[in-house]
Amino acid sequence: MADATDSATEATSETTNAVEAPEATFKTKQSQEAEPKRSWGDEVDNAPDEEPSASTASEEKVVSELNVEGLTIEEEEKINTFLDEPEDSNVTAVTSDKTPYTSAKTFEDLNLSPELLKGIYVEMKFQKPSKIQAISLPMILTPPYKNLIAQAHNGSGKTTCFALGMLSRVDPKLKAPQALCICPTRELAIQNLQVVSKMAKYTGISSECAVPEEFPPSKIAVMTQIVIGTPGTIRKWMTIGKLSLRFMNILVFDEADHMLDEDGFRDYSLRIMRDIRKSSAHCQVLLFSATFNDTVRNFVTRIVEDYNKLLVKKEELSLDSVKQYKVYCPDELAKVMVVRDRIFELGEKMGQTIIFVSTKRGASDLHKALVELGYDVSTIQGGLDLGVRDKIVKEFKDGLTQVLISTDVLARGFDQQQVNLVINYDLPKKFGMCSEPDYEVYLHRVGRAGRFGRKGAVFNLLMADETALMEKIEKHFGSHVMEVPSWNNVEDFKVALKTAGLL
Repeated sequence: MADATDSATEATSETTNAVEAPEATFKTKQSQEAEPKRSWGDEVDNAPDEEPSASTASEEKVVSELNVEGLTIEEEEKINTFLDEPEDSNVTAVTSDKTPYTSAKTFEDLNLSPELLKGIYVEMKFQKPSKIQAISLPMILTPPYKNLIAQAHNGSGKTTCFALGMLSRVDPKLKAPQALCICPTRELAIQNLQVVSKMAKYTGISSECAVPEEFPPSKIAVMTQIVIGTPGTIRKWMTIGKLSLRFMNILVFDEADHMLDEDGFRDYSLRIMRDIRKSSAHCQVLLFSATFNDTVRNFVTRIVEDYNKLLVKKEELSLDSVKQYKVYCPDELAKVMVVRDRIFELGEKMGQTIIFVSTKRGASDLHKALVELGYDVSTIQGGLDLGVRDKIVKEFKDGLTQVLISTDVLARGFDQQQVNLVINYDLPKKFGMCSEPDYEVYLHRVGRAGRFGRKGAVFNLLMADETALMEKIEKHFGSHVMEVPSWNNVEDFKVALKTAGLL
């Protein structure tokens, strides 16, 4: 987990007069812990002043208002035979009724406004919907606007799905928040805002970020139509009356599994959903992520009713275009030497590289070691000032830096198409469980390479105590990770990179 060793309790605390959809009912169950653990994302945001953000009493109040006794699990789900999926799609569509959805072969099939289509073709330079877009967008945009739980591959175009969903449900003439997107980290919120702003260039639709800032936000009412931000800041804006929910048509959770995980942001998410239900009961809910573990999936199906869903089998989640390798290293120095003498030297002309480490201390130490060896690298982790974090991400996205060392603050959703190499300097572990890998975080890390089908490679650097972790990861995903025969043989790394299509 991101920075779990250094700071186990660090929190990342951080819009239309459209046709009304059926009431979206939110429900939940009582949390078992008084203080929700936030296991990665390492931002800090002040909690609302209204009540303790994670007290037992307040959680019981939320549970009471959401009618936990009425919880039911849908016993009979129907595979949507009306949905014409692309032939090579691995996505399974499951619907709650017989609404006839037809897969979109072109963006024109979606009945989007001319202005929005212009943004898609001119600004985004898209040609046709991706597999996940072709299947999910008709489900999002077709009345009666049912809720959607969507799980799909990293790099498959999920951001465009919910961005188009939000833009399509906004009335440009109504200057009030009508769409809300909640993200686990500042970096992901800013990235999503950039996508929405670019796509909306010709529509007249406004958007803004609700993320932690160095200076307190003003109390002037938000009049932008789309708000994208982190849960702590969004909740704060709601509490002080800065963010109105009266005209909210669509609520999106990006990286929804973490937003609704007990170790993530469940408390904030439930409060936000509760307040939206009070002000705008017709609001459509979209939950997107590449991963949903069994516990979170069961919980999600209980708090969002009358939903459609898209699923990908666990063993099909890792991207076929990304080759994964394991490199056994005798000690920590060997790991540094592999990064320096093998990955850097061979990968210099291949694009950009992200090196994932488990802790802030580890990030700082590796940065220092590589700089002392003469390499120009940048590092991002939650202990940095917000402005510095923004600068580091911008420089990397602009291609001014080639190698970025990161904690898991960038593991989820971070999109940089020039990243061809990912190095797991440390394997991700579940919070407080040194012998148990974090499978979801591992998958998200892998997804930073080979975006949208591009070639990519992932090197897992393993010492003796990490061998069992790697074996568990392979077993969990039902796939064999190839071994680089020798950590100290350049030819072995050349073969690996050639196999990945990078040499």
